[in-house]
Amino acid sequence: MDFKMEFFVLVMLPACAAGLQDLSGKMFIFPQQTNKAHVRLTASKQDFSSVTVCHRSFADLTREHALFSLSTSSISNDFMIQWDDKNKEIEPHIRDQKVEYGGQDFKLNMWHSVCTTWDSSSGLVQVWIDGQPSVRKYIISGSSISGSTIIILGQEQDSHGGGFDINQSFVGMMSDVHMWDYVLSSCEIQKYVDELNFTPGNVLNWKALDFQIVDRVLIEEKQSSCH
Repeated sequence: MDFKMEFFVLVMLPACAAGLQDLSGKMFIFPQQTNKAHVRLTASKQDFSSVTVCHRSFADLTREHALFSLSTSSISNDFMIQWDDKNKEIEPHIRDQKVEYGGQDFKLNMWHSVCTTWDSSSGLVQVWIDGQPSVRKYIISGSSISGSTIIILGQEQDSHGGGFDINQSFVGMMSDVHMWDYVLSSCEIQKYVDELNFTPGNVLNWKALDFQIVDRVLIEEKQSSCH
C-alpha cells in the first residue's frame, strides 16, 4: 500500500507542473476564427482590489474582438478588454461596467502594446496603447473582483468559462501577457512597452505562465525585424 502511494505521487507531480512554462520570446498564434480555440490561464491569486493587465497583440481583424477575458462565477465580464473596430475604440469592462476610449489609432498588421489599470478605491480606469496614456475615467468603485476566477485568451466569456461567440474571437498573435494586483506606475508601463527590464506580473507572468491550450492554438518564436 505504501509503495503504491509513493508511486502515485511520483507520477502525478510532473503532470501538475507541465502547464508552467517560460514563454520568453514566444507567442500564441490563434490561426482561425472559431468559437472553441482559446488559452486558459491560471492566476496566482483570486481576489483583486486593483489590477493592471498588459499584453501585445498583432491582428488584421475588422470586427470587434476580445483581447483579455476574466470571469468570476458571479460576473462574466469582471475584467475584460475588447477592441471595437466599428467605432475605433477600446472598451474595458470591469465588474460588468463598461467605458469607451474612442479615436484610437489601432493599425492592422502591427504589434500593439495595451496596458489597462483599475483601482477599486477610486474607481478609475486607464488604458495605455503603445505607451500613450488615455484620460482616466470612472467605471466602478468600492467593489473588488473576487471568487472563482477564469482567465481566457482568444475568446470572450459570456458565461463562466464558456459562452464563446465566434464573432468576438481573436484571430492573430498574442505575446507578453502579464497581470499585477496593483496599479503599475507610468514608468513601469513605459518599460514594458519598450521591452526593457520591468517588474514581471505577480498574478500572471509570461516568463512563468501556467496555462492550458484548448483546440487549435500554436506556440511559436516571436518574429522580430531584421537589422
